[in-house]
Amino acid sequence: MSETFKKAESLVSELKEYVNTRVAQVKLSIVEKLSKVVTYIIILFIVLLSVAGAIAIGQWLDNMWLGFLIMSFCILLLGFILWLSKDSLLRKPVMNKMIEALFEKDSEDEKN
Repeated sequence: MSETFKKAESLVSELKEYVNTRVAQVKLSIVEKLSKVVTYIIILFIVLLSVAGAIAIGQWLDNMWLGFLIMSFCILLLGFILWLSKDSLLRKPVMNKMIEALFEKDSEDEKN
């Protein structure tokens, strides 16, 4: 009889470990997807900021097309740099911060 309880206890323990692993896996998957969304929002902000900069440069030079031409060159240069290093500059740092925040909360919950 006690052997049956040990097997059941072992099964429950393994089931808990499996569920915890799956929950952590789902959390990581969600964090990865959210980090992509946040990255795209940051890129959109940069694009809108660039349009505002182009308008400002155009007004400053009294020539809108020249302002947009100058800003287009800057966007092209910035875009190339970001494209080469998009994972290391944007996506990975955002994802790491989200993971830290998510698992910091879990470790605090386990302590209580």
